[in-house]
Amino acid sequence: MTLPEKIAQLGSRWAGNDMADHDLPEEETINVAPMEDVFATGTSLSLEAASEHGLGHLTRVWGSVPRSVEDGVAELVRQHKAVLAGSRLGVPALVHEECLTGFTTYGATVYPASIAWGATFDPELVERMAAAIGRDLAAAGVHQGLSPVLDVVRDYRWGRVEETIGEDPYLVAMLGSAYVRGLQSAGVLATLKHFAGYSASRAGRNHGPVSMGRRELLDVVLPPFETAIATAGAESVMSSYSDVDGLPASADPWLFTDVLRDDWGFGGTVVSDYWAVPFLASMHRVAADTADAGAIALTAGTDVELPDTIGFAGLADKIRSGEISEDLVDRAARRLLLQKVKLGLLDPGWTPEGSVRDGGVDLDSAGNREIARQLAERSIVLLDAGSALPLRPGLRKVAVVGPIAGDPRTLMGCYAFPNHVLPRYPNHGLGVDVTSPVDALRNELPGVGLTHVQGCAVTGDDRSGVGEAVAAARDAELVVAYVGDLSGLFGHGTSGEGCDAEDLRLPGVQGELLARLLETGTPVVVVVVSGRPYALGDIADRVAGLVQAFIPGQEGAAAIAGVLSGRIVPSGKLPVQIPRHVGGQPGTYLQPALGSAESAGISGLEARPLFPFGYGGSYTGFEVGDLRLSATEIGNDGEFTATVRLRNIGERAGDEVVQLYLHDVVARIARPLKLLTGFARVSLEPGAAADVTFRVHADRTAYTGPDLRRIVEPGDVEVMIGTSSEDLPCRGFVRVTGDVRVVGHDRRLTTPVEVTPVAGTGAGGG
Repeated sequence: MTLPEKIAQLGSRWAGNDMADHDLPEEETINVAPMEDVFATGTSLSLEAASEHGLGHLTRVWGSVPRSVEDGVAELVRQHKAVLAGSRLGVPALVHEECLTGFTTYGATVYPASIAWGATFDPELVERMAAAIGRDLAAAGVHQGLSPVLDVVRDYRWGRVEETIGEDPYLVAMLGSAYVRGLQSAGVLATLKHFAGYSASRAGRNHGPVSMGRRELLDVVLPPFETAIATAGAESVMSSYSDVDGLPASADPWLFTDVLRDDWGFGGTVVSDYWAVPFLASMHRVAADTADAGAIALTAGTDVELPDTIGFAGLADKIRSGEISEDLVDRAARRLLLQKVKLGLLDPGWTPEGSVRDGGVDLDSAGNREIARQLAERSIVLLDAGSALPLRPGLRKVAVVGPIAGDPRTLMGCYAFPNHVLPRYPNHGLGVDVTSPVDALRNELPGVGLTHVQGCAVTGDDRSGVGEAVAAARDAELVVAYVGDLSGLFGHGTSGEGCDAEDLRLPGVQGELLARLLETGTPVVVVVVSGRPYALGDIADRVAGLVQAFIPGQEGAAAIAGVLSGRIVPSGKLPVQIPRHVGGQPGTYLQPALGSAESAGISGLEARPLFPFGYGGSYTGFEVGDLRLSATEIGNDGEFTATVRLRNIGERAGDEVVQLYLHDVVARIARPLKLLTGFARVSLEPGAAADVTFRVHADRTAYTGPDLRRIVEPGDVEVMIGTSSEDLPCRGFVRVTGDVRVVGHDRRLTTPVEVTPVAGTGAGGG
């Protein structure tokens, strides 16, 4: 290959991404990617001109404008042919799409957001979902999906909390790895993002600088990525926009070469987040111009620039001048070409027409919707059954109030096509059938008179509808108030990319609406449908029931209604804490003693959450007990098992999530008081019991020591097992003996768990 041909493989083109909002008046235009405004060149080339020497990636052929399946196939074939016309060697482009809540295209199933996956604590179901997404992508001729997000939540105010799996590294690692396995089982490359530190920006501001030392990066941020590569074979990694301690990720060879390649042995491709390469010049100011930015990013370890070739367009001149070596281009091109070989793009007989499945593609199949339904149902978290849940038979008049109740868009995340692209095309509807929460509740409660009053909008200060809502509440036996978020992009929503929050109060005047409803004396059940946790301390002790639904997708309304009626026994667990106060920080349970509730009194700010990580109620009862440790002392390379018995002591079948936490009693650095180290979702019939056994290797106690080496050190480890980070009735100690042991990427990254039904109790595994 010539130098221009090799460089062409490192680039991409987002054809048709002119961001024109032809169907909207100018004051209402929505730019779904304002980041491209920071530079003036590189996105005006036609696809044919951009493919003069071939092309590495085609960007979002399906995901940019609403098209029928037939038109999408035709456009994909057209773009492939344009690339092949410019490729002397006939190398097709790799096609990538977004797939965070399903295939981000018109008419495709919208699954729950990632934060809802976290609430399920169900890796097997997440893997099934990802496999279904992968099959749809593959059928549509897509080779790479830009998911999952493995950022660990550090600040609830950050808009992209909804895209994350939660605030615990192990939960994120296990569910994120499951997603990778599912997507790649369909032959679609998974992309881990955002590498690394993006979710820890100061004050939760999108693209904000990250103040974090390497120890926190190594112990909290990087383990999910490492686990997904080691245990699921992830094929791609996407760079983060942020700088960590002043060094932008895309300019950091320690991240992309020393850690990712040399330490972890990663053999796939590193793709830039959209425009992260020119950002080195335009935003971070660590490069003189886009060509300089391209040279820096390539040297650090970026292989492919997305979504258009801008910084990498200047690589040839940098090589000719001797500023960088052509070997760097060869390194990156080899990585991408090997992926194209693996995907079959270089097989004899490959054609653009043959890249999509014959007979059409059903992007919203009954099978897809069934998986979406199961995920939604298992993600709903019962915070407090109160006096009203499940709803009693015989209700006659119910007032359904709140801005979420009548708007099905509130059930979907910011990367769902209806919220991501369709606001620019208001005449296209949602593309999929989505039942609103009020209609789902009406279906759930036939014969009950439902009055629906919005009361207020999700955002804004218009209180003109509050009076009507209060009147409806006074005239009802019960109020069901749906409050929360509408996901969007860059300020066009209350949750999602670029939709960061000043504090954790409910958006707009929704808090005032709830206060007025509670003053009526009519029992009020509050359902929060949101992408982040909101502070609920002002209302928690006054409501008749409290439910949290984290953006549950197109099947979410029926799932919520089923939990309210009691048809569904709730089993979701909090992947993030619910704050008590609107300034409820720090936004994670991973605190050392000095920053935790144990330090009460040293600050005027309340550190205790309203509901802790891992918490979730049920309409049946569970009991965890009978801790059995196989050993109370192990060597620094040994292991022990911890077994507890879980029993359903209620009157209904249900699921419980048994959670194992470890606490290093004395360490060389200040460590969190507890760390989730294993979990198991278990289904039990009434009266049934099961033994849950965790196999814990000494590696699972490892942490990054003062010299930045990861170590297993001798000492006592407290073992805690229960049903949330605060409800841990089973406790014991295991002593690790021997010398300090340095561990690396070959250490045990997971905690195997086995569920054994207790004979004669009718138990079922989970």
